[in-house]
Amino acid sequence: MSDPATGAKRYQHVEFSELPPVECCCGTTRRAFADLPDAPASAHYLEVKDEPTSHYHLKTTEIYVVLEGEGFLELDGERVPVKPLSTVMIRPGCRHRAIGRMKILNIPVPKHDDADFHYDEGAAKPGETPVH
Repeated sequence: MSDPATGAKRYQHVEFSELPPVECCCGTTRRAFADLPDAPASAHYLEVKDEPTSHYHLKTTEIYVVLEGEGFLELDGERVPVKPLSTVMIRPGCRHRAIGRMKILNIPVPKHDDADFHYDEGAAKPGETPVH
């Protein structure tokens, strides 16, 4: 059904399998709705890499839902064990990374913003070597 005022559809449909993979500090992701200017959130299918970089966001809350695999979410230095259907809400300021081979649904609110990725001093940014 369309919006009576504008005639525009009131929904968007995306197949993750049809989205291009993007390398990020966590692994490989496919981002749905991140390109929609008025989207209140986005949805990401994330395949976690072996050595993800710990990072945080100042504005974004993320909801992680583990779809496959087991491992840990490192949250402000605490390792929380996760398995399929584990769900964690990560609030702004919480340093985080996933550890282990997993496939995760990540829902950032508001939607994904490259400018809201922050790293601690000496942490490796995507494509860099860590400073020891």
